[in-house]
Amino acid sequence: MKDKFVMIGFATGTEHQPNAARLLHPKDARSLCGQDTRQDETGPNVGAGTSVPAHRRRGSVAGLAFIVSAAVVSTGCATVISQDEVGVRDTFGNLSQATSGAGLKLFLWPVWDITKVSVRTVNLEVRASLPSQEGLTIESDVSILYRVLPELAPKVLADVGLEYEQGLILPVFRSAIADVTARYVAKDMHTGKRAEIEAAVRNRMSDLLRDRGFEIEAVLLKSIRLPERLSASIEQRLQAEQDAKRMLFVLEEERREAQRKVIEAEGVRDAQKTLADGLTPEVLKFQAIQALEQLYKSENAKVVITDGSPAVLLPQ
Repeated sequence: MKDKFVMIGFATGTEHQPNAARLLHPKDARSLCGQDTRQDETGPNVGAGTSVPAHRRRGSVAGLAFIVSAAVVSTGCATVISQDEVGVRDTFGNLSQATSGAGLKLFLWPVWDITKVSVRTVNLEVRASLPSQEGLTIESDVSILYRVLPELAPKVLADVGLEYEQGLILPVFRSAIADVTARYVAKDMHTGKRAEIEAAVRNRMSDLLRDRGFEIEAVLLKSIRLPERLSASIEQRLQAEQDAKRMLFVLEEERREAQRKVIEAEGVRDAQKTLADGLTPEVLKFQAIQALEQLYKSENAKVVITDGSPAVLLPQ
């Protein structure tokens, strides 16, 4: 049986024969299609139909997977979301309401992209001018501790984008702290009312920002600087208060000392009165006899003149 031939057209790349054609033997045609037509000495074709061992197939699949992963990462079609972030998918400008957790995420730009939003607690430090009830301006450094609520991250991106600190949080803070501090006098910011002011500002900001995707954890007033004249006045007043308290202490000490002396004098008076009431003539005579007895027992010579009344001692 005669061999059949196959006509295959191909471009030669020359000016004179741009689309020349050749007649090929079927074996040559299969070679062009990637099939091996070699035969051994004893058997039929051992080309494309021959089975490949399983371990080679697994190795090929693993290698292909590695190549695909490397290609995806190198071409910018994958991103890694950290534990303190969530991902929001953007498909042709439409934000998904669901968020992605931590891990490796694939995207196909420009069809869809993934925007990462941090949900960790942020310490936003601000220098603010605080109005007081008496119309003074107090300078203070303030720390705002806040975080983005993960479930509302799509709403945050849709409303204000990633520049939410400048576009939303700071304007709300400045308005809230001005409303609160205007109800307090300047010296309250140096006293125990500072915690009350901080709580009031935090509550005010939370009311305005929670539904928009933010949790305000704390507002802390630091390094409060009063005007110089006010600081001097406060120091003088505090010094006067300390002096007044010291005088009250001294007066209290003097009053207690006077009371002590009165009580002491009353005790002496009562003792003398009691002694005087008890000195009857009989008692005095008995005491005189006791005194004479003591003189008699003494080794020194003495002259005693008495008529039974209290004795009188004459010097030798």
